[in-house]
Amino acid sequence: MKVNCYKILISACLLGQRVRYDAKIKKCQHVLLEKWIQQGIVLPACPEVLGGLPTPRPAAEIMINGNIETAQGEKVTDAFQEGAQKTLTLALKHDIKIAILTERSPSCGSSEIYDGSFSRQIIDGQGMTTKLLRDNDILVFNQFQLQAVEDLLNLSIGQ
Repeated sequence: MKVNCYKILISACLLGQRVRYDAKIKKCQHVLLEKWIQQGIVLPACPEVLGGLPTPRPAAEIMINGNIETAQGEKVTDAFQEGAQKTLTLALKHDIKIAILTERSPSCGSSEIYDGSFSRQIIDGQGMTTKLLRDNDILVFNQFQLQAVEDLLNLSIGQ
């Protein structure tokens, strides 16, 4: 797949924005992220905030039935769906072909998510936003795969 990438959609929390459920800053410090920021090709987004959820907010996980709930049993699936749809709309508006999203998040996890028991058990899976983006032919990576994104960008420039 040839990827002409003018912008990369990146989870806002990875860029140091205070949007995480616990309102903590967990900026991803990486030379490639800094390079892409300097190149002006980074488009930050937080699906959960786009879906109307506040910061801070209760932690949420994907349940076995596919719904997303907090540990207190509050169903937040609708907000996650709205956030996923708004993120897709943003990506399509900017002709995004690549996204880098936060691993293990019920929105953004690309290969791992929490198991729905709120016991910090990790399982193979993907978040709601990741699935929607992939269903629309957007490549989704996580913060541990930045070199793979750079390799893909370099490959597409060389073609």
